[in-house]
Amino acid sequence: MHGRAILVVSSAFFVSVCQSGAPARPAVATPIDVPAIHHPDQETPDWWFRAGAAAAQANARRPAHAKNVIVFLGDGMSITTITAARILDGQRKGGSGEENRLSFENFPATALSRTYETDFQTPDSAGTMTAIMSGVKTRAGVIGVDQIAERGNCASGRGNETVSALELAALAGQSTGVVTTTRITHATPAATYGHLSDRDWESDMEIPEKQRAPDCVDLARQLVEFPLGGGIDVALGGGRTEFMPADQHDPEYPLLPGKRLDGRDLIAAWSKRAGAAYVWNETQLKAIDATHTTHLLGLFEPEHMHYETDRAKDGAGEPSLSEMTRAALSILKKNPKGYFLMVEGGRIDHGHHAGNAYRALTETIEFANAVGVAAEMTSTADTLILVTADHSHTLTFAGYPPRGNPILGKVRGSSGEGAPSDKLAPDATGLPYATLSYANGPGYAGASDRQPEGPKHYPHEPTAYSRAENGRPQLADVDTEAPDYEQESMMPLSSETHSGEDVAVFARGPGADAVRGSMEQNALFHVIAQSSDAIRGELCRRGNCDAHGVPVKRPERAAVLRTSSPN
Repeated sequence: MHGRAILVVSSAFFVSVCQSGAPARPAVATPIDVPAIHHPDQETPDWWFRAGAAAAQANARRPAHAKNVIVFLGDGMSITTITAARILDGQRKGGSGEENRLSFENFPATALSRTYETDFQTPDSAGTMTAIMSGVKTRAGVIGVDQIAERGNCASGRGNETVSALELAALAGQSTGVVTTTRITHATPAATYGHLSDRDWESDMEIPEKQRAPDCVDLARQLVEFPLGGGIDVALGGGRTEFMPADQHDPEYPLLPGKRLDGRDLIAAWSKRAGAAYVWNETQLKAIDATHTTHLLGLFEPEHMHYETDRAKDGAGEPSLSEMTRAALSILKKNPKGYFLMVEGGRIDHGHHAGNAYRALTETIEFANAVGVAAEMTSTADTLILVTADHSHTLTFAGYPPRGNPILGKVRGSSGEGAPSDKLAPDATGLPYATLSYANGPGYAGASDRQPEGPKHYPHEPTAYSRAENGRPQLADVDTEAPDYEQESMMPLSSETHSGEDVAVFARGPGADAVRGSMEQNALFHVIAQSSDAIRGELCRRGNCDAHGVPVKRPERAAVLRTSSPN
């Protein structure tokens, strides 16, 4: 092939390759040359793409052939979050907790992912998810464009768009889906289908007047007008008002108008498609006939969906992340060519920003339940499931609590490495403290303009703080396990921040063995691209692969749009 020796591999391998339209990959990987550069000034989008391809290929132990790909993204799901959620889940089941496993912790492949962006040590969700979806690291705050684009400058994004795994799957004739507990136009889900130089431009109302132009299209429109394949097949989440004109009122909250100033009714536009359905509550979702539905849009709240803890209080009824995952798969799995699905546990991040570990951990447990649903409904023989986070948070797990101590509770025993005890462990001033706390955020003990000095409780949205006059609060009689308790923070901020350490990656199915070691976040795209016959085949068909069938050249979106054909 192209003057190179072809290694002998199984006939099944060649059959799969022929069906995918991609060149055969040798059973033993040939290293990909990556130019040595000076960081960060010589980093380019093309360099990021090739370096990611080389890293993923070097990790892979054998050629992989996944028919389907599911990416689960726990927004803000730090390793501390996973550990604490595992313990909370186990304790709720009646155990001590530490020995418990969340669904994805049973997956055979694990790695660490480096989350920095091209311009920030501590990243945001827009740039990180763009890296995971496109194989190209980029700057903070941008969706589906590379680092050359300038945030907030719409024109600068033109010609600098990336191409996502979801787009490539659609081009290859696969079904595609996006599921989230946030607005469906929020940063993480938007990075699967959108291209815009500012993550905040979710509806046309949010685009500054100076930036408005016919080709500066908001994210809600980009979802509904997705131009590849037959359009996105399943989109489930929150954010109804981004799709509704300003003269239309919400079906659940009649006093709440839509946000769109352009007069477009995007929900109606979606519903005009053959086989399309729109739902906005749990009952309607359960009534969907997956056999006859080809395109499903579910928008269950005007903004973000409720936290799992608060979901039962919603009068109209909201589905859980697990239920949305099951519904999505029931539609997507009908396509004989396979599918690509992204599922986000988006409100893990919001619980952390609120300084409320109870909600963040409960969201993580439900996220793990959704992964379990997908694992049940798929086979390790043909479906790659990849579970990761976009970034970390400042949640800390401290002290020496004894085995089985309530993870949301106060530390008992010694503040050193002493023997276990039932007595509250004191800090150096004699005050008790909880196992979990945050480095910063709204749980600071000082008085805010919303709550007095002392322990803080959710919801708490301060805009100003005073210094704590009395030091740390006395927690002896405070229920730190209560759902609304906000963990103490060392530094006052109205919203707790992300943090910059690595996050975990878990995988099972074809290609999972490439998930190992310390990986740059953008290399996760390449694990997907090199494992999926459909995505790799599409890239190779377009001339983006090397002689061994490995995608090494970054696709240009303009060329993709010019040469795409209906499937």
